[in-house]
This record gives sequence, structure tokens and C-alpha cells, in this order.
Amino acid sequence: PALAPRAARADASEPAAQQIENFDAALIRTMKAGKEAGPQGRAKIIGPAVDATFNIPVMTAFAVGPAWANASAEDKAALIAAFRKYTIANYAKNFDSYSGQKITVDPTVLTRLPDKLVKTSMTGGDTPVVLGYRMRQAGSTWKVIDVLFNGAISQLTTQRSDFTATLQTGGTKALIAKLDAQTEKLLKP
Repeated sequence: PALAPRAARADASEPAAQQIENFDAALIRTMKAGKEAGPQGRAKIIGPAVDATFNIPVMTAFAVGPAWANASAEDKAALIAAFRKYTIANYAKNFDSYSGQKITVDPTVLTRLPDKLVKTSMTGGDTPVVLGYRMRQAGSTWKVIDVLFNGAISQLTTQRSDFTATLQTGGTKALIAKLDAQTEKLLKP
């Protein structure tokens, strides 16, 4: 069937895997910048890689959930901008030091039409970290539309759950304010 996973060997001709390899290289550069760069300095390093690798508008719409359909164009643009900054700040905060970690892209890329799943593992730290990047084509480029922690926990499903109460009580403007406040907290030295 069309939805059955199909394995493909990752190589230079596998654009989804190449996107993740490029992102991983930026992540290592961010980690190596370390405490000296501070969270804002690390955000400047990882920001362009997030922009190149992640489909922030699609991710924002999914994380916001049903409230997205009724949001004004102005609120949607503000949500996308806030979610982008929040995503970058999370990477800058959580990848703040380097002690020999290595990120390896799994050579097997699963295809689940229309998506691809690229798995990575980071070793060399306290505990190996396994991430799966669910990707979909945006124009001619493969972009991340969700990140799976340890192969199963969807970042966007978790965020949608976290955002629901804020959206129900204060709407999109409250969520924008919450994302901006969390971003500011993450980027404090």
C-alpha cells in the first residue's frame, strides 16, 4: 500500500537526510560556541539553520490546532514569528555546551507518503538522544514538520497540548504573549 514505510539508503542524493546533516552541523557549531556565546549568541548561530530546515508556518498551524482556522491573518503572522523565535531559543538554551558529542544520521530514511522520517542519534553526552525528523517537501526543499523524541514523542503534539489552555482562556494574542515571554526567559544569560 502507498502508506507502507519504504526504506531508502541515505546518501548525497537523499535531500531530506542532507537537510538534517546540515542542521546537525549547525547544532554542533552552536554547542561549541557554548557558554561564552550565551543563549543569544547561540541563537544567532542556530537561527539560520532553523529557518533553512524547519517549516515553521506548518509547525505553528499544527501546534495551535483548531484555533488556527479562526485566527486573523495578522494573528497567524504574529504566531508564526513568535513560534519561530521560541523554536530558535529552545535550541539555543538546550544545546549550550560541547563535550565531544557526535550526531549521526541513520542511513535508512523511511518514506511514508508524503513524508519522510530521518532519524539521528547524539552520542557522547550523559545519555544518547534519538531524534526523528518528520519531513515534507515545501517547494523543492524537504523541511521538518515535526520532531519526535526517542522515536515516539511528538514535539508538536506536546506543544499543542501545552497551548490549548492558553488559547481557550485568552485566544491567539495570549498564546503570542506566552511564547514571547518563554522566549525571553530562554534567552536570558
